[in-house]
Amino acid sequence: MIWLLLLLTAAAGAGIVFSRDPRRQVLAIAANGLVLTLLFVVLQAPDVAFSELAVGTVALPLLFLVALSSIRTDRKAPPEKDAS
Repeated sequence: MIWLLLLLTAAAGAGIVFSRDPRRQVLAIAANGLVLTLLFVVLQAPDVAFSELAVGTVALPLLFLVALSSIRTDRKAPPEKDAS
């Protein structure tokens, strides 16, 4: 079971690295956090698993999605013309 989760962790990490779209990278980060949570549960570290679930699977991807949406809305603003 541990070897399977280690392989899934490696695959999720590769998914983060090889993905080109930032939104897909955020989803891959969340998936990686979920796989790491399962790995920590199997390794009998429930406190670390709960922290990884809260931070790596929920908080960090949500923060990245908010930042990406903020960048997207800034790009849609019309360019301002200089008076000179």
